[in-house]
Amino acid sequence: MSRNIRESDWKLFRELHPVAVNRFCESVLSEIARVASDATKTPHTRYGEIFTLVRERDRLLARAFDDKRRSTALLQLAIIHSHGLLTAEELARFSPEAREAITWRERI
Repeated sequence: MSRNIRESDWKLFRELHPVAVNRFCESVLSEIARVASDATKTPHTRYGEIFTLVRERDRLLARAFDDKRRSTALLQLAIIHSHGLLTAEELARFSPEAREAITWRERI
């Protein structure tokens, strides 16, 4: 994957980055709420499941959002997109070259 990103795509990435982070966190919080409210399991079991879930999602959060740099922006966007955190309208705002790099995993 090319490490070059156009200035306009870089600016858009910086604009959408916090939006996608919030979507990711909202999704994780919903998962936690489902686990926490499952009365068929003991509190200890639910706690363990939440602990594991948070640890796993924290790894995904780091891969997708930490160390925001131009050299990693397209890869991060591909990861963000693979988790469904960009709308079709947001994706369409990127240049054709960036969209190609972002969606390359879908063609594999």
